[in-house]
Amino acid sequence: MPTGVTIRDVREQLFDAADRILLRHGPSALTSRAVTAEAGVAKGVLHRHFADFDAFLAEFVLDRVNRMDAQAAALLDAAGAGSVADNLTDALIALFGSVAVAIVALVTFRDELRARLRETWPAGVPVLTEAVIMIAAYLAAERDLGRLAPDAVVDALAPTLIGTAHLLFADRGARPDREAVHRAVTAVVAGALAP
Repeated sequence: MPTGVTIRDVREQLFDAADRILLRHGPSALTSRAVTAEAGVAKGVLHRHFADFDAFLAEFVLDRVNRMDAQAAALLDAAGAGSVADNLTDALIALFGSVAVAIVALVTFRDELRARLRETWPAGVPVLTEAVIMIAAYLAAERDLGRLAPDAVVDALAPTLIGTAHLLFADRGARPDREAVHRAVTAVVAGALAP
């Protein structure tokens, strides 16, 4: 990279490069050199914007968690429309079809990253805990609309759905089709649907 050339949105450029590496090769391939090479910038660029590589990774993970806000809002807006199982299926496919599964692997792969995340994220894996919150809010809205039974325990259903979807998507070699995800969602929520 020539000196004196302004790089616009360098943080986002580096985060997008990390996304691509994670999706293609998994967490073991994510190094500062790989990220800067993928982003097309000099290695020093990363270290000018972040204290070290684990600081970069912590901010990357939190940035990707913050991007889930739009997805959570869209799911909440879907409450009362379509079927509960279809809405959940679409949300889980969007969530786990993104870099989310790779981020979970990254967080479990790097001890120092987990330690850094604990400074601002007190419990759980950020992507998964945020996903549970998103699903629980949606299920609570559906319960309030009468589409789930009044005694539906959304705080148990939400992590069950996230765990089930994570297991379906965890194998990077074979992604589940929509029907497989829908069957799993239907099995989890069947007893909670309003009669």
